[in-house]
Amino acid sequence: MQIGVVGLGLIGGSLARAIKKYTSHTVCGVDRDKNVLTAAYAAGAIDCDTDVSGCDLVFVCLYPRDCVSYLLNTEFKKNAVAADISGVKRFIAQEVAAPLRERGIRYVGTHPMAGKETSGFVSSDANLFQGASFIITEDETTDADAICLLAALAKELGFGRVTRCSAQKHDEVIAYTSQLAHVVSNSYVKSEASQSFNGFSAGSFMDLTRVAKLNPAMWAELFVLNGDELAKEIDELQRNITALRDAIVAGDEEALCNLLRDGSDKKKRLLGEL
Repeated sequence: MQIGVVGLGLIGGSLARAIKKYTSHTVCGVDRDKNVLTAAYAAGAIDCDTDVSGCDLVFVCLYPRDCVSYLLNTEFKKNAVAADISGVKRFIAQEVAAPLRERGIRYVGTHPMAGKETSGFVSSDANLFQGASFIITEDETTDADAICLLAALAKELGFGRVTRCSAQKHDEVIAYTSQLAHVVSNSYVKSEASQSFNGFSAGSFMDLTRVAKLNPAMWAELFVLNGDELAKEIDELQRNITALRDAIVAGDEEALCNLLRDGSDKKKRLLGEL
């Protein structure tokens, strides 16, 4: 099978590398930066860099709006599977699913749940997806064979789990599990105290600020395109923080202890300890 990978950044580059390492498929890489293509050839991540019109499967690894533009304005092979890997799913599905279906192209939304704090092909890694979750979004119009093809490929590439859900469900959950975490980390590190903590930090500081070093343009677009769901999670977080603050200011240790215990117990349940 010939697989196209459009956008050889961290995720696209890692997909290309993983496909070459773990399967016998050929990879057609597309990137507007010629230096990236040169690096991809040198790494053995791609076999060619022509257009994707002959590919059976194409992963579009661009920012969401660029994904839409590419999917709507590119010639694909008849009956090809076109999959975006964006961190938001409703926006893209609403824009491209029906037009692609009318052209005989099988669109499927996907989201590899893996990443790093660094970006670009230079950070890509064939083993990035080992044990990670691969999300496939679907509705009643999504081609069943295309889903099976992607699920099987995900297993070949080392993903530990394939999760199938609606685009709406994806965006609801990802607002909490991913986007809110980046909002919190980026906000937390802005304190003046963060500039003078040498000798006072341990693992908790590094854990909470790990994803503060992000790609501003990409995350701003993801936040806005999932703004309704992300705003709900920010509101909930603010209510929880306000409850803690009020108990602290009031000197109410009993209330504070109960609030802290509630959070601790929820974490224990997630770990299966309760």
